[in-house]
Amino acid sequence: MNVVLILLAFWLPGVVFGAAAGLRGWTLAASGPLLSFGIVALGVPVLGGLGIRWDLLNVALWTVVLSAVAFVLAFVVRRFTARRHGDWTEGEPSTDRSVRGQVLIGLGVLVGLGVGAATFLRGVHSVDRVQQGWDAPFHANLVRWIAEHGDARPSTVGTIANLPGQTDYFYPDTYHALLALVFGKGGLTMMPTLNFAALAVILCVPLGVAAMCHAWRMPALGTAAAAAVSTWFTAFPYDSLWRGPLWPYVAGVAMIPAMLAIARHLLRPRGIAGPVAIGVGVAGLTGLHTSIVFVIAVYFLLILLAVVFRFEKIEWRRSAPSLIATVVLAAVLGIPLVLPSLYNAGGVTSAYWASEATVSGGLGETLTFSPMAAFPQWWIGVPALIGIVLMVRQRRMLWMVASYVVFGALFAATVSLETPLIHTLTGIFYNDHWRIAALVPLSGAVAFGVFTETTAGWLAGKVQPRLKLQPVTVTLLAAVLIGAVVTGLSRGAYLGRNSSTLGINYGADGPAVSRDEIAAYDWLAKHTEPGERVMNDKSDGSVWMYALAGVTPVEWTYYGAPPDTKAGYLGLWLDNIDKYPQVRKDLTELHVRYVVQGKGRVTADAKPSIGVSQLTAGPNFQVAFENAGATIYRIKGQEDVVAAGAAAGSTSPHGQ
Repeated sequence: MNVVLILLAFWLPGVVFGAAAGLRGWTLAASGPLLSFGIVALGVPVLGGLGIRWDLLNVALWTVVLSAVAFVLAFVVRRFTARRHGDWTEGEPSTDRSVRGQVLIGLGVLVGLGVGAATFLRGVHSVDRVQQGWDAPFHANLVRWIAEHGDARPSTVGTIANLPGQTDYFYPDTYHALLALVFGKGGLTMMPTLNFAALAVILCVPLGVAAMCHAWRMPALGTAAAAAVSTWFTAFPYDSLWRGPLWPYVAGVAMIPAMLAIARHLLRPRGIAGPVAIGVGVAGLTGLHTSIVFVIAVYFLLILLAVVFRFEKIEWRRSAPSLIATVVLAAVLGIPLVLPSLYNAGGVTSAYWASEATVSGGLGETLTFSPMAAFPQWWIGVPALIGIVLMVRQRRMLWMVASYVVFGALFAATVSLETPLIHTLTGIFYNDHWRIAALVPLSGAVAFGVFTETTAGWLAGKVQPRLKLQPVTVTLLAAVLIGAVVTGLSRGAYLGRNSSTLGINYGADGPAVSRDEIAAYDWLAKHTEPGERVMNDKSDGSVWMYALAGVTPVEWTYYGAPPDTKAGYLGLWLDNIDKYPQVRKDLTELHVRYVVQGKGRVTADAKPSIGVSQLTAGPNFQVAFENAGATIYRIKGQEDVVAAGAAAGSTSPHGQ
């Protein structure tokens, strides 16, 4: 039941809106999550600005309003077009719209879904497990903060970044705002919410790839093969789910195929479906992660070049209104969401990650579609590379080939070279080659589909004269043979390899958060009051206590608060409570009665809050709870601080 709530949150709003705007078939099914994120991204500033609480009912009504507007607009435009341009028939013939072709595509999607789901569930072991990565508690805290406070505007969430009251704070929180709507519903606690959401993102990939390939007229067999292998590549989505984790960024990359499927409507318009869906989709991608908008811009530019050089057909007279409307809507809906991101633009572009490969090594990783892999994924990488060659020879989706060249070259350069030009080009990605690596597998999946379709057709042509079977049957049998061989050589769709990779940061007992530490947070939830804070060490798992148990910490992130703040000062000098009167004063102002020490560390070299880590039991710090992984101290003299007033923190009872 819990996973159903997540899937409904991802798909239902977007499917309703997309259907109202005129999307149909595979494109509608794939674009559901993209449009849901767009609806959320647009709703955050509008509802927040009007003082309307961010909750499930109000967002549902917002979805209904947007869908009604889209439906009316689509109806008016459709009537106007029929009256003025009756010769413009909607849609276009595909290479295969037969029932058999649709079933084949569906089977390919099911394979991709099954591999993705099995890999994820095997990798995390249990959806209740805590993701032990550096960024995970921030994402979790943000989901709970929005759910409890009913306001998803980025300017209101600075507290969880140790920046309370900073109204110009910005972090794209569309992903978190969507999850906040279902967190706590139907028994959804924090980790199942986050883990089921990550699974839902993986499930978006094969559906999106199928919709994109189908929209761009790839035959059913190639479309099915592309969808089937879309969840086999380590670089995406699995590397970015264990490392970080980069949940919003992964969601953004997973939405790219759906956006490219919608883009087909610009070449062969279908009423307002293309412009409206792309405009709302741009808003969704901006709200997920601003860098994805630049990725989409590259794809659209490459499609434009393909059209200009006549590799893709277009009727300019018919498409011109849609193209103009798309540009206007994307700007109107996207730019207001991009502008706040300028707050932290310098911090993003100045990030630095050292090179991890030689130039030849980076090129080899790109050619085998195995970015950042210790060992190449030969059995899908080599066929995909052959597929790229076939796409060039067949003049098929050459803009996708160009995207492989652009993003593959960018990855190969940034993983092996350090130059001002490369840092400029990769600045929007935090100069992080892992993030750019995630952009490479999409073209690999499409190329693998072309390889399978072409090779199966060639094999069928060779053996058909000897068999008394229909040509289509022989082709399908050849494709099944290719799939069986690749699956066997890859040891089951690389499932073991990818699940092991994903599981790197899903330890049952640390390194950051152990079961003993979670027990300590649960104890605090029963012994603290709303508005009360608990002093903690920035380097251990206690930054999770709010997300997991509703207990408000003093230190919210592994980065720690600046030293000139109360939190930063206490982190340095808490154990000197008798020596420095400011310690007692800050504890009182922050309404702190307890201190928690955890034995875990997010990384071996993480710098602890020495005022907490060096603290021992004594007259001022009395042990209130202790187990093998955590100790909670009651601070003498702080017994009445909660009665003095509520601190800026949780405004609802703990443990919800």
